[in-house]
Amino acid sequence: MVVIGASAGGIEALNELVGGLPTNFSAPILLVLHIPADSPNLLAKILARHGTVRTKTADDGEVAENGTLYVAPPDRHLIVEADGTLRTPRGPRENRHRPSVDPLFRSAALAYGPHAIGVILTGALDDGTAGLLAIQRRGGITIVQDPEDAAYPGMPQSAIRHVKIDHVLPLPAIAAQLVASLTRQPRPAEENGSEEKKMDLENKISQMDSKALRGDERPGKPSAFSCPDCGGVLWEIDDGNFTRFRCRVGHAYSPETMLAAQGDVLEEALWTAMKTLEESARLSKRLAGAERERGHEWMAERFDQKETEARDRADVIRRFLASGDNTVPLARSSLADVE
Repeated sequence: MVVIGASAGGIEALNELVGGLPTNFSAPILLVLHIPADSPNLLAKILARHGTVRTKTADDGEVAENGTLYVAPPDRHLIVEADGTLRTPRGPRENRHRPSVDPLFRSAALAYGPHAIGVILTGALDDGTAGLLAIQRRGGITIVQDPEDAAYPGMPQSAIRHVKIDHVLPLPAIAAQLVASLTRQPRPAEENGSEEKKMDLENKISQMDSKALRGDERPGKPSAFSCPDCGGVLWEIDDGNFTRFRCRVGHAYSPETMLAAQGDVLEEALWTAMKTLEESARLSKRLAGAERERGHEWMAERFDQKETEARDRADVIRRFLASGDNTVPLARSSLADVE
């Protein structure tokens, strides 16, 4: 089973990769590309123009077949079970995406162990690292696009820093390596019952399994941080030298994505504060005018002072927002202009 993850710059990279795959590729290929939830479901059609392998959007409940590339639909994760059955749940976002790379890779690691092949292509931040680490621990093959060859090197660089990578390759060489990897002798998986149990629990959470969500068991330990999406407590999960977070309802974050999410929460709070201060300034100005009409100059001056204070504070926030220092850029792929 081949699983591929890509984000920013991924459409161009995938077009080239698919073009190098043979028609009789002897394994199923599952793909997650980060796309907005409201994107038109066009990716399978776009990729089909550039290759000879059968390409389609994954349907929930179908069984993956050799020589077919299955694309995660917009706003749905893509999960694979041990018998090759595909699932497309609308589970909690991971690394602020749905579909997300990690749920796919984690499910492939759990289901296929040494027979899973994970590929990380171009993308910003560090999504896919935890999933590729799961594949490596279960004895699968790990392949990463050379960061110098990637339009956005963030995802490949993070994978290389935290995972033992079998092959770091420029994009034109990856298709040939995938063909060669299908014939290699599988290596033994790491025997770690607790690790597999954790993978299984996270896999169930990604599929919105009611028993897993209602239970008290969570991977990791409670942290001092709250979930940027829902405000719940985050559990801190240590994957070797890679730390990540997951909340009770399933939202999950890698370190860089966590910082980006916190930046967005901060920005939203600042916009709300600036709006409130601007409204306070306008109200104070209106009240000052009304008091002057009544001859209450001392009250008018008091409201004038409040208006000045509110506008000064709003200006401070406006300058901070304009600087862009409060957020971490999060690159997003879009299919809107490639049809």
